[in-house]
Amino acid sequence: MTRRTVLGCVSAAVTSSLLRARQAPSHIEWKPRLGILGPYSTANVEFAKTHGFTNMILDGGSESTLNAAALTDTQVEQIKATLQKAAMHVSALQVTQNHIAPDPGQRKKENAYFIDAIELAGKLGVPYIGTASGKDSSKKFPEQIDEIVRVYNERYFKVCEANHVRILWEPWPEGPNLATSPVGFEALFKGFGNSPFIGLQYDPSHLVRQFMDPIQTANDFADKIYDVHLKDTEILWPVLRAGGINPVDGATWWRYRIPGMGSINWREFFSILQNTGYAGAMSVEQEDPLYGADNNHGPDFSDDFKQGFMMAKRYLWQYVPSA
Repeated sequence: MTRRTVLGCVSAAVTSSLLRARQAPSHIEWKPRLGILGPYSTANVEFAKTHGFTNMILDGGSESTLNAAALTDTQVEQIKATLQKAAMHVSALQVTQNHIAPDPGQRKKENAYFIDAIELAGKLGVPYIGTASGKDSSKKFPEQIDEIVRVYNERYFKVCEANHVRILWEPWPEGPNLATSPVGFEALFKGFGNSPFIGLQYDPSHLVRQFMDPIQTANDFADKIYDVHLKDTEILWPVLRAGGINPVDGATWWRYRIPGMGSINWREFFSILQNTGYAGAMSVEQEDPLYGADNNHGPDFSDDFKQGFMMAKRYLWQYVPSA
């Protein structure tokens, strides 16, 4: 092989490499919607808009300002107009129900309201409802899974399909909920198979206080995550070490905090979401007692409660480009 041949081969390889580089898809900046969670009110929507939030998760329970069983079509249109004027996206309604309540009368009531909530989400163009899975402690775990699958299929999924709504489970351990851990997630997703009507509303704070790994769990169930709560958990180690998880007089050994003030590694968490292609919304759930969570009686946010949202947004700036 001559020197000219060698140089020709090198030149061709470089040219080919440059062409491939130019033809490769350009990098798309990760820009999920950053939002806040709370009751619907015109003041709260305006606060979110003014402070640069582009998403909201709205309380849709029967005691909220979005009582799905009581709102008229005129009121729904007014709510839609307020949200549209503010260019405010709503990723989910938050509606915690016990879908398999053991008392037949209570279950009927719970199921009926949830159907109303699905229909309200459809009218508002909201794609998701965050909820608990349902729970009946009188039954063994596999029996509860089977009952949840039966009730959802019989009562909810036709309504979900008609309204283009997906049901998401938040891993809240105090609620009527089996979707609180990887074990619960696995059993539920196995029970529902490939249903397009269920998924996760992921909140890493709930796994922290159960001493589970919120980062690994997010990675393991990334394809099931459709909406995200941003909330931290602080473990008060001196109290925990002195009294355990059931301390004397119920002493507090953990508390919810705004992102950055607890033990979650947010850099790793957001890296997982970005790497796995998550493109949904992420909303700050403000339950931090140091920022007025214990004194915010609403529906309009109090000033110290608002400060918690603003402090959270300031911290999130370093990780979330849209923040």
